[in-house]
Amino acid sequence: DKTSKKVIFFLTDIFGHVLSNAQLLADDFAAQGYYVIVPDLFGGDAIPWTPFDKLGDVGLPEWLGKHSLEVVEPIVEKVLGHIKEDFAPTSIGAVGYCFGAKYVVRLLGEKKIDAGAIAHPSFVADEEVEKVTSPLIISAAQTDPIFPLENRVKTEEILTKNGAIFEITVYSGVIHGFACRVDPTIAIAKYAKERAFFSQVAFFAEYLK
Repeated sequence: DKTSKKVIFFLTDIFGHVLSNAQLLADDFAAQGYYVIVPDLFGGDAIPWTPFDKLGDVGLPEWLGKHSLEVVEPIVEKVLGHIKEDFAPTSIGAVGYCFGAKYVVRLLGEKKIDAGAIAHPSFVADEEVEKVTSPLIISAAQTDPIFPLENRVKTEEILTKNGAIFEITVYSGVIHGFACRVDPTIAIAKYAKERAFFSQVAFFAEYLK
């Protein structure tokens, strides 16, 4: 609905905006009444869909080197500027999956958005979390080598110290990527994916006015 003045800035994982899962999630958020914008964070160089346990076969370290903070953040900032100038939204929320979560946290820390939602975040530094005081919801997998238990605990400690409004939910029986890439024939995974989405929707309904 282009008349909506509430925008969700959707920041994808390494598989980019071309992944059908990301597009379907964007449509799901739009169906809740938000105007959703999903940028190409990688200049047409997203990694083709690859199962999590096979990422070692696609040269992930080299790819990450080409899409560093110094490369991706200017894209994020440019699109955010476009959102604010062309849409004049009353509120902006950002949702980030895996790779995109880092940039949601950074935008929150710089007070450039009103609320954020992240799922199974990747490469978020403690010092980035330390700047967050705005509302943030985190959906985490029980088994996640990128965002393990110690990271979850540390994140909660920092957000508590900051006095931030936050919510952290850990879903059992799922792995990194579950909130946007899941086998719907596996009941526990399907449940976790859907609950993470509707929790994000409820959170945005409360904190995007």
